[in-house]
Amino acid sequence: MHYIPHLTKDKKLKKLVESGQPHQLKKRKNICTYLCASIMSQQLSTKVADVIYQRFLQLYGGKEPTPQQIIDTPFEQLRGIGLSNAKVNYVKNVAEFEKTSGMDPKKLAKWSNEEVIEYLIKIKGVGRWTVEMLLMFALGREDVFAVDDLGIQNAMISLYKLDKTDKKQLKADMLRISQKWAPYRTYACLHLWRWKDNTPVVKKKRPKEKIK
Repeated sequence: MHYIPHLTKDKKLKKLVESGQPHQLKKRKNICTYLCASIMSQQLSTKVADVIYQRFLQLYGGKEPTPQQIIDTPFEQLRGIGLSNAKVNYVKNVAEFEKTSGMDPKKLAKWSNEEVIEYLIKIKGVGRWTVEMLLMFALGREDVFAVDDLGIQNAMISLYKLDKTDKKQLKADMLRISQKWAPYRTYACLHLWRWKDNTPVVKKKRPKEKIK
């Protein structure tokens, strides 16, 4: 893979990259549905999140709903699939934002990572980490570093022997180290996740996001 020669310049990361399977990023067309699924899965195990998302799709005949369909779905019907009151509101917020402002991946593709983050965190229920995951796994961005992700933090503490007692200093150290991985920081994150728990990225621990 094209990123491997660059990332293996980091001697500590090199053993992870060379021992792991190469990664490929995919792009998704339906950003609205991706965000809704991401919100539904927050603070849940992968198994439970998958069940809830399948129930969600069943409300619409097994197909991804349009934003208007989500808006028109009664609140209690969404509660009935296992969503909390807050998550129902957040999912509806995403659908409303899609209707009023739009999330066309072609439009988002023209923007920088920070521009996409600033645009989408306007949605109540969507935090920075959620948009970083969207950048990686829905928009296929190669250079995203999720400094707040607990899995990445734990992996880097272990691999680089970082001091975890001071969170502010920890994040500063992580950002400093990650600079050498640019412009392929997403792939570095993927290898760190895989090395730390050897499970798909969707199973890793999520940070508690600050919701505006």
